[in-house]
Amino acid sequence: MAVTQDGFLGGRLQIGQPNPGYRAGIDPVLLAAACPAQPGEDVLELGCGVGVASLCLGARVQKLTLHGVEILPEYVNLARINATQNNLEFEVEIGDVSARPMAFYDRQFHQVIMNPPYFSSSSSTASPDPGRASGRSERVDLEAWVDMASRRLRPRGYVTIIQRVERLPDILRSLNGKLGSIVVQPLSPRVGRAPHLILVRARKSGRAAFKLCAVKLLHAGHQHITDKPDYSNEIFEILRNGAAFEWGT
Repeated sequence: MAVTQDGFLGGRLQIGQPNPGYRAGIDPVLLAAACPAQPGEDVLELGCGVGVASLCLGARVQKLTLHGVEILPEYVNLARINATQNNLEFEVEIGDVSARPMAFYDRQFHQVIMNPPYFSSSSSTASPDPGRASGRSERVDLEAWVDMASRRLRPRGYVTIIQRVERLPDILRSLNGKLGSIVVQPLSPRVGRAPHLILVRARKSGRAAFKLCAVKLLHAGHQHITDKPDYSNEIFEILRNGAAFEWGT
């Protein structure tokens, strides 16, 4: 498998990614920034791929115990190598989020993070590349991801999810009766554009009212007019310097 080395967090992390194959963009970096992990906590990432989200989180928050589950063995190996190259501890196991028992079935975590495949099996044509197919088209229903997350959380623990906005009804339906204190953060590409991504945070045993945050913009201005990135100041700080995401009001 051919591998390229790609920089994240302004080059602070060097991540090996398959080429061809599923390659991480900004989504796992935003997911890591949005996770409310505190130093010393245990974190589980479901479907961790080559480890971008977990390693970005570990670079921002000190003394985390990071764990990951990934279904593709070659991506598991890359995630382990990436952790070692970046001097971060990251225990990664091969596993299917719908399996019983799943890896780490006897553990509970303060935080669970996940970037499930964006497209349902009925709404997309799977890529012939196993990595791209696994990363983009779900093999397992979104409900199974949420169910596994809820089972692996400690009481009062948080799950943080990034997904396409059209999957919000599926997420809310899956969370019903399992997790509460739900917060939804819509993300729009630009001024005047409808949100295309959402961040969702929910808490085990949470009882706070549902909260829909104001839309946040990923890019400045109405259109891209130069060859340089034009991320908003907040998003730039997240992508470049590993800043935490500030959930809107």
